[in-house]
Amino acid sequence: MVDFRVAAKSFIVNDKNELLLMKRRSDDVMKPGMWEIPGGRLELGEHPHGGVKRETKEEAGLDIEVKQIMDVRHFVRSDDQTITMLVFLCKPLHNNVQLSEEHTDHKWVSIEMAKEHVTPFFHNAIDVFNNLEMKKLL
Repeated sequence: MVDFRVAAKSFIVNDKNELLLMKRRSDDVMKPGMWEIPGGRLELGEHPHGGVKRETKEEAGLDIEVKQIMDVRHFVRSDDQTITMLVFLCKPLHNNVQLSEEHTDHKWVSIEMAKEHVTPFFHNAIDVFNNLEMKKLL
């Protein structure tokens, strides 16, 4: 039996054209110390928009407006769990980031500099944002 889950990530861009990044704990089982965007696995039957809002609120304390799907990724985690990940362009409704215990730091990084701060896994979402001029949706 295949262990399959759906995940949703929020590509949050503020009014200064900056992307929210969060740093995983150094003792995290999956990708310790990595800078990433908020999000996680959905609950069974959970709508992706509701799930990405819930995950973002839990991890970053932010309320968001989901604007547009940007990317769909399929991969197998190191624990053999198969994931389909949806990446959504989101607008923060405020900028008061409050980290959960899953992350140790956060920063807002200009879109132009974002690739220097994240793993190549998230580069496609940055390219989609830039190439499709998604900032017009914000």
